[in-house]
Order: sequence, then structure tokens, then C-alpha cells
Amino acid sequence: MKLRVALAQINPTVGDIVGNGELIAESVKEAKKSGAAIVVFPEMVVTGYPVEDLALRPSFQMASKEAISKIAREIDGDIVAVVGYLDTSSEGKPQNAVAVIHDGQIKARYVKRHLPNYGVFDEYRNFTPGDHSLVVRIHGVDVAVAICEDIWHSLSDVAQRKPGLLIVPNGSPFERNKDDVRLALVVKRAIEVAAPLAYVNMTGGQDDLVFDGDTIVVNADGSLIARASQFDDMLLVVDIECLVKTSAPDVIISTEPLALTHTIDSTIADRLGDEAEIWQGLVVGLRDYIMKNGFKSAVLGLSGGIDSALVAAIAVDSIGASNLFGVAMPSKYSSTHSIEDAQELANATGIDFRTVPIGKMVDSFMDSLNLTGLAEENLQARVRGTTLMALSNAEGHLVLATGNKSELAVGYSTLYGDAVGGFAPIKDIYKTDVWALARWRNSQAIAMGEVPPIPERSITKEPSAELRPDQKDSDSLPDYTVLDQVLRLYVDEDYGFEALLGAGFDAELIKRVIAMVDKAEYKRRQYPPGTKVSARAFGKDRRLPMTSRWNES
Repeated sequence: MKLRVALAQINPTVGDIVGNGELIAESVKEAKKSGAAIVVFPEMVVTGYPVEDLALRPSFQMASKEAISKIAREIDGDIVAVVGYLDTSSEGKPQNAVAVIHDGQIKARYVKRHLPNYGVFDEYRNFTPGDHSLVVRIHGVDVAVAICEDIWHSLSDVAQRKPGLLIVPNGSPFERNKDDVRLALVVKRAIEVAAPLAYVNMTGGQDDLVFDGDTIVVNADGSLIARASQFDDMLLVVDIECLVKTSAPDVIISTEPLALTHTIDSTIADRLGDEAEIWQGLVVGLRDYIMKNGFKSAVLGLSGGIDSALVAAIAVDSIGASNLFGVAMPSKYSSTHSIEDAQELANATGIDFRTVPIGKMVDSFMDSLNLTGLAEENLQARVRGTTLMALSNAEGHLVLATGNKSELAVGYSTLYGDAVGGFAPIKDIYKTDVWALARWRNSQAIAMGEVPPIPERSITKEPSAELRPDQKDSDSLPDYTVLDQVLRLYVDEDYGFEALLGAGFDAELIKRVIAMVDKAEYKRRQYPPGTKVSARAFGKDRRLPMTSRWNES
């Protein structure tokens, strides 16, 4: 028996309960036009996700429950809507739940049973789990419901109920290569339950997280029926051949088979390549952070180097060139090519560009403080940071920090200098990724007949902070190609000293890198938020004490 299911891959905003309700209403209207029997929304779509400690606030709980009641009253006709929201238990504890809505009423509720408590998730803190499965009969098909983390665990009890379809609302953040993991998981659960599985995920950015959609529908044997494009807001409508089995549903909504007047061709969108999906994640993450927090524009320091050039290119793709303001802040150590490269990027992208020399400002500080060495170098960075923040205050721009994950890892940044800002778009990509993404973005521009946004010299020249004569990053750091290999293992994989030795790295190099990483924890705590694209980003994914005498080597 066929059911037409509409999967609403949409972008809610945390706390915007009215706006999220409008998104839901638009999708319900579109789903009705398609002839869908069921429309399924992402996890916690009414409140946005993740809500973190807002879940504990009684006023927020009440607003969510009032909203789901209002949403239910406004959904009429034969369509069934499965809508995620924040509910409370009989004891008043917050719950991650979905409402099954039909003909203006909530006919059933399901509460997420498995609460993730790893990486960026802290749901044991915010929710109390459910304790039972749910099966609802819709047009003669017994439809089971699970929520996100539930399918990372065995659903043997659901399988015993022999549903004809399993639907899964999700709030699954993007990570590099996660789309392959998701598909394998969905296939595994469909085979276990012996039923088709429809998995819907949200899109958009929320603080340091970004959601990529990647909605998936598979048959009972795990074969792929339909798959939505990544990062795009859309309604994926699919006809699913469901088995009619004899089980004991918790709720019966309708028993008559769905009458379909026409057939809908399934869509299987192409997957993005590695660089393309990371780029899109960074673009969406920055765009939504700016827009959802009420900013209209952004400003950044343009040094002519690769990091600021890449951040500028990401920002142009996120908010448009007319909303981005670049500032060159040369000192007496700045090279001629640095200014030229910054100007070339501005010319190629069309962003607003100005030059604010910092020499006199630095000299004024030096006359009062008489600084030398590293203190003088850091002073220049801090004058630049102060300049950007002053422009932010005066003109209303969000300041973008331009540090990458390699620099953050080893503390190669200046607090209150290049570390200032409201958002750090590339803080979760290593320096070698920065170069790879820059080359990829330029190649895309060339393929489309456009001017590459990033100057070639910014990509090829040796990195330098230009805070003293002839300075190079390599004066203070190992070569980035080697450094990043060590960091990926130590930071992302938790390799210790002996494991790194076993991986073939030099003992002195290992000791040096570990010492730099461990000593820089206090700096990372004060760095702006930035889009998470790896499985182990600094912040919630990796939580280490700032004060510690543990010595890995």
C-alpha cells in the first residue's frame, strides 16, 4: 500500500516560536497541495534546536505547549502532521517530543527515548527521556515514530510491533563526511525494523552548529528511494510502498487506503564533494549567525594573507559583497604585497575596502609603555583589534575573526588582538584545509567564468603575521603540513605521546606540539564562536581544564 509522505527540510530559529509556526504552516499548505497523507517536520521544530537550558525555563515550556496546540487547531483536513516541540512530563520535566496532529487535534505524542550526552549534545541535562514506542495507523498503514538519537540504538521493540513505516524527525548537525554515516545508519535501522524508513533533518545555522538537511528515505531492504539536497530548504515528497501488517497500534487515525491520482517521481540529489560541503557549511553557518542575531553587515581585517582572504570569500558568499567591509591596517612591518593582495581581493569581490594605518597609534602606545620583543608584536595586533571593534561600534558591523584551527590549537594568536570578534568562520578548519578550500573556491569561480575571489599570491606565499622584520609563521611553528598531521591525531583523535610516536612522528616534535596545545586552552576559551564542521571542534566537543599538571609526554 502506498503512502505519500512530505518531509519538511526547513530552517527554524531557536526561540522564534511564532516564526517557526509560520514555517510549519507554509509546509503543511504545500504538503496538502502535493496530496501527501503525512507531513513530517524536524526535531523540536516549534522551538528550534538545540534549546539548551531554555528547556528548563517554565515560561519557555509553556510557550512551546501553547504553540503546538495552536498549530494543531490550524491543521485541518485529512493530512497528518508530525511536529517536534518541547513538552513536559506529568512531573513537569522537559521532554523532547513530537505531536501527531490530525483534523485540528493532537492524536498522539511521542517522547525521545535516547538522549545524547556526548560531543555538542547535553540532553541529559535538559530533558527527561520517554519510555515507550508509538505506532499510529494512518490510511491503513501502521506508522512508527522515533526521534534522532533513538535510531542510533537498537529498535528491536519497534520491530516486534511490525510497523509498515518508520518516520524519524531529526536535529542532526553537519560534520565532515557525516552524510555517509547517516545513510548507513538509516539502512541498518530499516532492515532491523523490516519497514521503509523516512528520515527528515533540519537546515540552517544555530550558534556554532550548522544543519545540512540530507533528508533520506529507504525501503525495507535498505535500498535508497529518495534523498534531499544538502543545505537547501525544501519539501521532499515521496510515494512509499508500505507493508500492511497486523499489529496493535496505539492510535487509529484512518483505515482507508490513500487514493493517489498521480505518481510522484522520487528525487535522489547528488552529494556534494568534500570541499563543496564544507564550504556550504561555513557559508550557511556564518549567514545564519549574522541574520538570526540581527546584524546587517560584517567587518574584518584584510592582511593580504590566506586566512583573511578565505574568510572574506566565505562572507561574500554568505551575506553579499555589499554587506562586507574590509580594512587593511598596515604597520611599519607590513610588506607592499600585503596591501596589494588585500586590494586585489577587494577589487575581485567588490567589497568595501579602506586602509587605516596603525603606525602612529602603535607609536603612541610605545612612547608610554616602552615595549620590546613579543610585547611590541602583540601590541600591533591589539591595536588592530581595537580598530576593528571601534568600527564595529561606530557602524554596526559584526567583526569576523580570521584564525584557523591550527593557530587556535597551538595558541598562535593574540588575545584582544587578532582574536577579537563576534564570530570566527574558519576556527574549525586546519591551515592545510584553508589552502585546499581557497584553491577549490577559485576553481569554482573560473569554471563559472568569474574572477577568482582569492589572490593567487595569498595562496602561494609563505604565511607571516608581519609583526617584525621578515617574520614567517615557520619561525615559531613546525611546517603546517606536518603540524596539521600531528594536530589531527592529538586534538581530533586523542592520541597520546606513545601513540604519536607509533604513528612515526619525531619525539621532540610531539613534545613541542603537545606543550603548545595544552598551554593554549585559556586562549581558546576566550575565542569567538565559529561554525563546527569537524567531529571534534574546540568547545563543546573537546572540554579540557585550563589548569592542569597532566603532562602527556
